[in-house]
Amino acid sequence: MAQVILLNGPSSSGKSTLARAVQAKADPPFWHISLDHLRDGGILPMDRFRSGDLDWKAHRARVFDGLHAMASAAADADNNLIFYHILEEQVWIDTLKTSLAGHDVLFVGVYCDLDVLNTRERERGDRPIGSAALDHALIHVGRTYDIKVDGTAPVQTNVDAILKGLNGGRRVSELHTAR
Repeated sequence: MAQVILLNGPSSSGKSTLARAVQAKADPPFWHISLDHLRDGGILPMDRFRSGDLDWKAHRARVFDGLHAMASAAADADNNLIFYHILEEQVWIDTLKTSLAGHDVLFVGVYCDLDVLNTRERERGDRPIGSAALDHALIHVGRTYDIKVDGTAPVQTNVDAILKGLNGGRRVSELHTAR
């Protein structure tokens, strides 16, 4: 059984920074995967999506199905994972609940103040303006987490909370209710 840390939060909430920091401190080792890796690592043909040569909407469902299958396959091969996401579709939660059912999943809500999200989004310049606000309004609605962290808190504070939750916390999230 692999351990899986599933981080869910809005764009610009600090998931990438948090995932890298947890990976640097966690023992045993953890893989770190996300859509960002597919997008920024050249796995997805992003230039073609951006130019309109390929229609993102036509391919979006397959991309996320593949991402979720990759996470499941890695965990099934007994690799511990830090998997961060913006879980905006209930079907994604349902898929992950089923595909990760045999693993120890810590579902972490990454919260962040809207003003901070908007500032980070503008400073990054690599996301459509307004994405963070839209995520902020919707991303946590109806979600039940094992733990919640504050994306404006010191990273080490959140790392410590996640590792404590991973190594001794009771699982109460919606990812565990079907077990």
